[in-house]
Amino acid sequence: MPDFLDPIAGFGVTFRAMFDKAQTERYPEQKEPTAPRYHGRHQLNRHPDGLEKCIGCELCAWACPADAIYVEGADNTDDGRYSPGERYGRVYQINYLRCIGCGLCIEACPTRALTMTNEYEMADDNRTDLIYDKTRLLAPLGPGMVAPPHDMYPGTTDEDYYLGAVTEAAPGTTTAAAGQGEDAVAPDREPTQPRGGRDVA
Repeated sequence: MPDFLDPIAGFGVTFRAMFDKAQTERYPEQKEPTAPRYHGRHQLNRHPDGLEKCIGCELCAWACPADAIYVEGADNTDDGRYSPGERYGRVYQINYLRCIGCGLCIEACPTRALTMTNEYEMADDNRTDLIYDKTRLLAPLGPGMVAPPHDMYPGTTDEDYYLGAVTEAAPGTTTAAAGQGEDAVAPDREPTQPRGGRDVA
């Protein structure tokens, strides 16, 4: 084919495609559900009484291949307890300009404090708002939860929390039942997702 016909050949591809069936996604008017284990926005989970699960160990930050997570731990005190045990995550940031959604951070978390939700609408018009801090990452308070700082449930230790012995509500109404953790399956409850799946807290 002569060189001067090359542009015409290119337009021929465009012309043929004009008659193909459109494959347009009608987003955002019609939103399709994501896959059940879709890796979306992160969430910092809470214990049933509202205390935070994050212990500020920084393992998630070390596991992140994109260096997108920054954690600064601090000590719990008698006057200010944010999590069971000795430490909590005082500063927690995820830079979604860097995050690649690989999920290695949630695999590294020893307390299942960090999980990933199905939320994917995180676009913004400036870079600063794409650095999520702890206030945006913490799970909302559920029924019966009390916002920290507050004491652990009377008569329990941090091991009771992380083994799942503290199962419901807040101080004053919580029942500590050893052996009944969050992974125990009740007749009317679905089993929890394995580590690395959707948030189940």
